[in-house]
Amino acid sequence: MSKEEIIQPQNLVYQKPRLMNDNPMHYCPGCSHGVVHKLVAEVIDEMGMTDHTVGISPVGCAVFAYNYLDIDWQEAAHGRAPALATAIKRLWPDRLVFTYQGDGDLACIGTAETIHALNRGEHITIIFINNAIYGMTGGQMAPTTLMGQKTSTCPYGRQADLHGFPLHITDIAATLEGTCYVTRQSVHTVAAIRKAKAAIRKAFENSMAGKGSNLVEIVSTCSSGWKLTPAEANQWMAEHMFPYYPLGDLKDI
Repeated sequence: MSKEEIIQPQNLVYQKPRLMNDNPMHYCPGCSHGVVHKLVAEVIDEMGMTDHTVGISPVGCAVFAYNYLDIDWQEAAHGRAPALATAIKRLWPDRLVFTYQGDGDLACIGTAETIHALNRGEHITIIFINNAIYGMTGGQMAPTTLMGQKTSTCPYGRQADLHGFPLHITDIAATLEGTCYVTRQSVHTVAAIRKAKAAIRKAFENSMAGKGSNLVEIVSTCSSGWKLTPAEANQWMAEHMFPYYPLGDLKDI
């Protein structure tokens, strides 16, 4: 076997997704966003939807997603991505339309837009990055912050009598009649990454088939906001977040 024959298969397996631009990412080391971006790029390319996809990114750490994925993008006001996605999908039903949102954006300021778009059964996919904190603006408490978890706005830990309970937005989505696929995944291991990619692919295919609304939650880390190393953040997520936000499909029709 020649040297070229040995190298070529490796390049095919580990090559950068064709839809990923060469721009250096602004995400912190160990951030889950980069991995999810890669999966989204791979799925769109594999589906042959490169020229027929519109992503919507509102305010949050992923506000510059258009710098990294070479597809059409629209920016939305904070929390309003599902409303904008609804308009785009209704105007261009042949397009693959998805939003890419963090927990503060989706589950706090955008709660109404999220729930009502899902409940209407809009043929879109919402990708929901849940790292239990406001990552971009200084590490404040988010609706998904765990009980007892410390943030810059609850330095002694989240307390039910003062801050309320963490919001299970994905569980709520699973009860809505308009949703056809609701799942919670992660990207902390190779096996988890494969499952997350399969979930994104299924959601996108459902969107194109007109089956209803899709929500893919990715339980993620925020090393900077949590003030942990990437390895420590992965361990903390597995020990504390997974019991409260268990992985797996919540609805699949």
